[in-house]
Amino acid sequence: MRPKPYKIHTFNTINSNPLFHLKHSMKKTLLYIILFFCVLTNTASAQSPASKADIFPKGTTIYENIPYANDTLIKHRLDIYLPPVKKLSYPLIVWIHGGAWMSNDKYADMGYMANTVKLFMDKGYALASIDYRFSTTAPFPAQIQDCNQAIEFLYENAAQYNIDASKIALIGFSAGGHLASLVGLSNNDHVKAFYTNKKEPQFKISLVLDFYGPSDLLTIKGNDNKDPKNPVTLLLGAMATERPDLAKKASPIYYVDKGDPPFLIVQGEKDQSVNPEQSVSLSDKLKKAGVKNELIIVPGAPHYGVMFDTESTRISIREFLDQYMK
Repeated sequence: MRPKPYKIHTFNTINSNPLFHLKHSMKKTLLYIILFFCVLTNTASAQSPASKADIFPKGTTIYENIPYANDTLIKHRLDIYLPPVKKLSYPLIVWIHGGAWMSNDKYADMGYMANTVKLFMDKGYALASIDYRFSTTAPFPAQIQDCNQAIEFLYENAAQYNIDASKIALIGFSAGGHLASLVGLSNNDHVKAFYTNKKEPQFKISLVLDFYGPSDLLTIKGNDNKDPKNPVTLLLGAMATERPDLAKKASPIYYVDKGDPPFLIVQGEKDQSVNPEQSVSLSDKLKKAGVKNELIIVPGAPHYGVMFDTESTRISIREFLDQYMK
């Protein structure tokens, strides 16, 4: 049985402070105090419909915190967003958040990519945002196992949520871009370690939208950093220079072949966290394999932010969606 959805609607905000009204009657004071704690309670539960109203259009149907791994782990949950325009089935875009594999959640990156989210909704795409285990609690390959399991859950339950299981695209940011790329490129490589219980999924990926994701952990900037809290070290459970075999296994670029899905790669010119060569190298490798791809270097852009949510980038996204998701 699928979770009960809710629809985004508009809200009127109350700016008054209940404590200001203590000088009034006890009845009025009590009323405000009750209202105040109701607001606190709603705010504490994940992310309230009011906050999503800033990103998703009115009429969006939301299924929230769906467990995808048949357990109770918070990081094994996903959300599904269905656009206001009703259809028999929606092509699906799976959103994989960034955070150096050790922070953020399935709501991350949406705030500064609000216009891109709106594009997906306006074009009639379902959006599913997934959580995955952090490297601080479970090293690689836990993250890629979770992503594959979440997508397989969506594939197997597509009919319940009016999803077209034959049209699945991935979008990821930073660490999420790495995971989206790794899912897309390894999907036809039969790497049993990437799947829970070594059971390979049935889904196929039609398109990958990779925003500044690391592609090669052997050459990423700072991979030789001996700090045990270095993100790559935490992900692998060892320094990349000490375990090049593991770093290679976790690197999307080593799974490129002619059977891979198309890629749109977006990279900031001034990225200090993921050196732009990561995206350039991946694009070159895809070209050599005959895989359709486009690389966008955003002038002056840092590692993330609103500079990636521009009309010019959305035009390229729209073109890729129109070509490979119809």
